[in-house]
Amino acid sequence: MSLNSGRNVYDNLDRERYEPVPIFMDREGRLWLIPWQLISQNTTTDITERLDKEARRIAYEQLRDLVDFVFLSLHGKFGEDGCVQGMLELLGIPYTGAGVLGSALGMDKYVQQKLLESEGIGVPRSMVVLETKWLKNRDGVIQEVIDQIGLPCFTKPSREGSSIGVTFVRSRQDVAAGIEKALEWDKTVLVEEWLDGTEFSTIILEENGTFRALEVTEIYPQSDYFTYDDKYMPGRCRKFTPPKNIPAGEVEKIKHEALRAFSSLGFRSYGRIDGFYLKNGRILITDPNSSSGMAPSSFFFEQAASAGMLPSMIISRLIENALVIHKEKKGPL
Repeated sequence: MSLNSGRNVYDNLDRERYEPVPIFMDREGRLWLIPWQLISQNTTTDITERLDKEARRIAYEQLRDLVDFVFLSLHGKFGEDGCVQGMLELLGIPYTGAGVLGSALGMDKYVQQKLLESEGIGVPRSMVVLETKWLKNRDGVIQEVIDQIGLPCFTKPSREGSSIGVTFVRSRQDVAAGIEKALEWDKTVLVEEWLDGTEFSTIILEENGTFRALEVTEIYPQSDYFTYDDKYMPGRCRKFTPPKNIPAGEVEKIKHEALRAFSSLGFRSYGRIDGFYLKNGRILITDPNSSSGMAPSSFFFEQAASAGMLPSMIISRLIENALVIHKEKKGPL
């Protein structure tokens, strides 16, 4: 996902205004200045195998000499959870997206739910399972899941994205396998209720100190839930921008709640707010993201197109807005 996003941003950057400097982060967190020939590779593994011979390893401190601005196209742990953002703050380099705290909150599903709930924003019913508690009392934890959340439900790592480590739990026998799978990715597991409704996503932009919701996208995955393959494999999901079945009045309510979530979590620059419109009319925010995928078929560019903006236009706007935000900040973003 990160590779597709970065490649698409690189391809659509306005060359009359900006000079792109492609930098690749490998699995060990090392930075490489890569030639344009590597950008077109199919997978990150294809790139990694050629780094030693065709790329130049750079230290974090060297970034100040190479770039004036960083357009972040990293996803998941270390990329959008505040780690890279903190490093850029120390180096004094402006960047797209939320700051350190907002990025950390955008990655921690359990903490963000508690914060949103405290603001009166609807979120799914959930509970957290710590690895230490699971190892001590598996049967007790399984019973808690049944009693507090019920079936069917979902188990997922508290700090992951792209549906990685997620299990749709249909029966009591599936609970243990779901928790074990999530624990492969984190030491904390979020158990969340199954929702009966229509999934949605909307991009929020910050412009001149105000927040604006782009058009809402209505999502119909091919699988029982919005899996990794449904998100990134062509033809695995139907998306409607603007929504096809959610009434117009309800779409405006969704935008309102998405804006509240964006603001409550301290997101800046832009972000993506996901949720469900339930059959009883309730709106629940399920996954606020302090960043967004930027592949050609992503929600981001679909919604920008609906607002009349070409990819190069929206990318330039993100850069311009982020520069203003960082210029006006006091301390880290």
